[in-house]
Amino acid sequence: MMNAVGIDVSKDKSMIAVMQPFGIVIAEPYEVSHTESELKELARFLKSLPGETKVVLEYTGRYSDPIARYLHDAGLFVSAVNALLSNRYDGKTTVRRVKTDKKDAVKIANWAIDHWLDLREYTPENEIRQMLKVYNRQYNQYNKLKVMLKNNLISLLDNTLPGVNRLFTTPARKTDGHEKWVDFALKFWHCECVCGISVKAFSEKYLHWCRKNGYNYSSEKAEDIHAKACGHVGLFPKNDSTKRIIESAIAQLNDIEETLASFRKDMERLSSMLPEYETVRGLYGVGSVYCSQLIAEIGDINRFASKKALVGFAGIDAPPYQSGTMNVRSRSISKRGSADLRKNLFQIMSVILQNSPQDDPVFQFLDRKRSEGKPYKVYMIAGANKFLRIYYARVKACVEVSSFSTVIQN
Repeated sequence: MMNAVGIDVSKDKSMIAVMQPFGIVIAEPYEVSHTESELKELARFLKSLPGETKVVLEYTGRYSDPIARYLHDAGLFVSAVNALLSNRYDGKTTVRRVKTDKKDAVKIANWAIDHWLDLREYTPENEIRQMLKVYNRQYNQYNKLKVMLKNNLISLLDNTLPGVNRLFTTPARKTDGHEKWVDFALKFWHCECVCGISVKAFSEKYLHWCRKNGYNYSSEKAEDIHAKACGHVGLFPKNDSTKRIIESAIAQLNDIEETLASFRKDMERLSSMLPEYETVRGLYGVGSVYCSQLIAEIGDINRFASKKALVGFAGIDAPPYQSGTMNVRSRSISKRGSADLRKNLFQIMSVILQNSPQDDPVFQFLDRKRSEGKPYKVYMIAGANKFLRIYYARVKACVEVSSFSTVIQN
């Protein structure tokens, strides 16, 4: 006897429907709140049903995970499916277009019956991978905010000290994420702060500032800065109002930079605790940040049945399109998967192209496609596809060895 439990998940509650083959209704759709008592009663009811029971819900991340984890821990078979699959399911017996939580719960249950043998059991993510993914999503959000704040600061400084963001090539400090030009602008926020004094006086002030803030000093650089500042005229007046605006913009940017630096440390700490860290870190073009982001977005490699499944998850596969004598060869990628993962892959491909490692298989593949005259996006996507296949093979082997070693030790 098959009992298909369809759950339409929302933020604080879910709609439950229990169906059997041939349209037999075991439980009319009813509402369950996401509380300990009601979820406990739901688990008790489902476990009391005679026959085999499978719970199916649409994967909606932070909304579906708590209820899926609770029912899984209660000993029930739970399957979290892509919402696109269930939404495309057409089990209607009417031409009316109805969209309610009750109808959705019944539709999910009927979909589960039709795909009974293909349902994959939900496996909760371990705490490390879960927190790493949260960190990565927050890191991406803060990074977007950093770009916006940096552009705003440059726009303001163009009216007081134009070109200050191009004075230094020093990379951001790993400890706190601060950039030299930003800290410099906090002290010398207007061109009159530089050219209003002699070269010698500015050099002494610049030397004191470098020592206080931990930056390298160069007398030639001090003279160059003084000369460039004297060649500009600030549009905004040198007064307390202008100073407050710039100091506020710099303070906000530095706060974001410090938060991002802290996130990077925590992400590296978490990812280094996972068995595939060293393997992923050893891939060309993958630094500490990209390594953590790849592991965060891809997750446990065992949830992918094949390398094609991983490529599909990234959304860089080009599904076939053929009908009769028509066979379209020029196809676009699906973009069905993680946009964050696609961004990381594109960044890694850019690093590989810039450094051109002749012995790296991904670069060799990229270079061959480029020499064939393929467009930029085509060979970049092809390279990302190649990279993911290598990633799958190496990480899969690494995880299997790690699992085998754990079994032996136990």
